[in-house]
Parts: sequence; C-alpha cells; structure tokens
Amino acid sequence: MSYLSLLALYFNADFVIRYNYHMAALHSSESPNVKRQVLADSTLVFITLIWGSTFVLVKDVLDHVSPMVLLAARFAIGVVALALVLLVLRRWRGLTMRELAWGSVVGVALWGGYAFQTVGMQWTTASNAGFLTGMSVALVPILGIPVLRQVPGRWAWIGVVLAIVGLAMLSLRFDEGLSVNIGDVLVLGCAVAFTFQIVLISYVAHFGDPIRMTLVQVLVAGVLSAASVALFERPVPGLTAEVWAGIAFLGIVVTAMTIVVMMTVQRFTPAAHAALIFTLEPVFAAIFGIWLQGDRLTAIGWTGAALILSGMLVAELGPYVWNYLAARRLRLTYPRYAGNTKESSGLADGRKL
Repeated sequence: MSYLSLLALYFNADFVIRYNYHMAALHSSESPNVKRQVLADSTLVFITLIWGSTFVLVKDVLDHVSPMVLLAARFAIGVVALALVLLVLRRWRGLTMRELAWGSVVGVALWGGYAFQTVGMQWTTASNAGFLTGMSVALVPILGIPVLRQVPGRWAWIGVVLAIVGLAMLSLRFDEGLSVNIGDVLVLGCAVAFTFQIVLISYVAHFGDPIRMTLVQVLVAGVLSAASVALFERPVPGLTAEVWAGIAFLGIVVTAMTIVVMMTVQRFTPAAHAALIFTLEPVFAAIFGIWLQGDRLTAIGWTGAALILSGMLVAELGPYVWNYLAARRLRLTYPRYAGNTKESSGLADGRKL
C-alpha cells in the first residue's frame, strides 16, 4: 500500500473542492447559502473519500492489535494533535460549559458507533456490517425532524431510497444467503450511534469552537475506549514503526482532522444531505480495495455503487433541475414573461398563477 499515493489523491480532491466552490460562485444566482452548501457538500465528499480509503489500512493494522486498543490509540493521538493545535492558536482559553457538555454527548455517540461496529463484526460478515452501518442514511432524516426541525423534501427521500437499495446491492452477498444474528443487531446499534453523531454535530455546529468541541469529543471517546481495553482486552507490546505510523495517520487525519472539518462545514448543509454523502464510503472503499488489493466488484456491486451516487445526485440536483424545467415550461406557456426574469421566477414558483 502506497501512503504517498493516498496523499496525492487527497491533494487532488482538495483541488476538486476548490473548483466546485468557484464554479458555484460563478454560476449560481442564488443566495450565498447555496454557495456555502456546495462547498460544504464537496468537503464532506472529500471526508468520505478519506474514510473509504482507510478500510485497507485498518484491516492491516488489526492484524497486529486488538480493535479496542486500536481505537484507544487513535483517539489518544487525535487528542494530542488537537491539543497542540489549540495551544498554538491560543484558543483553549475560551472553553465553555456548553461546549464541554455537548462535546461529551457527541463523544459518547462517536465511541458508541466505533465500539458497536468493532464488536459486532466478530459475529457478522463485513458485507452485512457495511450495509447496516449505512442504514444511518434512513435514520438521520427521521431523527432530524424533532432535533433539527428539518423536514426532508421529496428529493431527499427519493435519494435515501436509492441509496439504501444501492447499499444492499453493493454490500450484501445474496448468493451466500442472508441471515440475522447478534452481530447484525450490534452493528445496527452502530448505525443508530452514528445517526446521533451526525444529527448532533449538525445541531451543535452552530455554536462553539469546532476545534475545542472536537477535542472534547475525541477525548471522551478515547477515555471510553481505554476503559474498554482495561476491562476486556490487553495492550499489545512491540508494535512496529509501520503499525504506529498507520495508527498515527488514523488518529491525526482520519479522526481529528475529519471531525474538525465536519464540525466546521456541516452547519451549512442539511443533516439528511450529509448522511446521503456518507453513503459513498462503501463505494470509495470498494474502489480503493480494487486499486490497492486487487479486489473484484460484481455487476450487481457496480450497479449498487451507481445507485448510491444517483441517490446523492438526485437529492442535491433534483430541486434545481425540477425548477429549471418548470420555469422553461412556464416560459413556453406564458411567452410574455420570457424577457422578465423576476416575473418568470415567480411563475416557476407558482406565485403568479
């Protein structure tokens, strides 16, 4: 596995994010909120790409350490990295009780997601775990209604349905038969925990410093992971430098950096959109598995990946395409409004009929 190749891909993805932002600024006639949402969604795609690329790395590291030891180590390294950033920026002094309380709650959800997934995978297949983890895409819009007061539109629900079908086609192995066991139940608990994390981040991102709140989250998750190690596992001595490098990458980039970015940008996009974007994680995981390990994806798997991507595009672009077609149809029906942009937009919205 080439870490330099992964880093090069991340820098290329950063270029794509910047390009999307500038194109949105050039072509969008909407309010600045639309531009910020385009940038936020592009950034979340980049985060999902990072998560998907690390499945191979996590699998390699788990050959040398137990799951909870890995979690405790990556969270500890993440805490150190975030603490150093706060010291350098001198932003640690403003920590409030509100940030401490909500950061702790989100940290419990973060730990619960990883813990349920890690323990549950001992009794279920990786394909079932991937599908059940992705079920948070259906749970986030439901939880977002009472917590965020966000009612997803029809395009978001269509995207959710497409993503769930795509997840099933990509992750499940229908030829091997489907069954439900205790591992599946635990991994479904992981999906519930990650649902709370996504929704709570959307809720708390509107107040507080993202770096300080991320530090609290990772610290709480690390303490709970360390307690789990003390109760159920034993530390593994004599790890190689390569293993520690992999754990450091997971702690600094995959944990600390991605959560800070989520805390920063998720306030600009609905939680349902974020959940749909995160369904790209198994797609990216499959692509990196093909690239780095020579994995093979069946025709059903490729179809599932296409449906996941389609679900995200439908949720993102559906309203704009629908409004464009409606406005065009109304301009043909009422040609006298064709030269008046304001009047035409009013017709498209149905206010002038």
